[in-house]
Amino acid sequence: MLAKRARTALYISLGLAALIWACYFVALLIGPSSLREFGVLPRRLEGLDGILFGPLLHAGLNHLLGNTLPLVVFSFLTLLEGVRRYAVVIASSWLASGLGVWLFGGGLTVGISGVVFGLFAYLMVRGIYNRDILQLLLAGVLFLIYGSLLWGVLPVNIGVSWQAHLFGAAGGVLAAVLLSRNRQNRRTSKSGPSRWEDPL
Repeated sequence: MLAKRARTALYISLGLAALIWACYFVALLIGPSSLREFGVLPRRLEGLDGILFGPLLHAGLNHLLGNTLPLVVFSFLTLLEGVRRYAVVIASSWLASGLGVWLFGGGLTVGISGVVFGLFAYLMVRGIYNRDILQLLLAGVLFLIYGSLLWGVLPVNIGVSWQAHLFGAAGGVLAAVLLSRNRQNRRTSKSGPSRWEDPL
């Protein structure tokens, strides 16, 4: 069962990475206009579709490379809990990041880093809400390896959308709250099995 879950997690993680790479090469063929057409343009109606499509695009090869490995690692670790839980975390991070940029961003924004921050934040805090020692230990290991990412939620680098990172991370924390076992246990005691149980 664990091997099957890990295999599924790996396939989906690599599949998402393959998707953003495919979008990168398609955008190269279309030209720079694709970024403006499908990226997030803050506070402009024509930029709303960027909330959905912007994370799939990247401004350059270094931008894409910088997002690929953490996306695969964090996706894989989150997927070990189940596909439906992963879908909640991805959706929460994706939408929170995009809406945050659209409302408060400073310019055209593309890239999946907001989702990466959401996954990272989820993995960092879920153990607190679940009161799970193994998840807390994993969070500690991830912090040692990727803790420097947290600087990305602050406006310290020109040209980097800290708003995408900050709101994406907020979406990940929100997902951790919504999916916490304690919250589910309270629901279960009142109304039967939780709908978030996911045997994959």
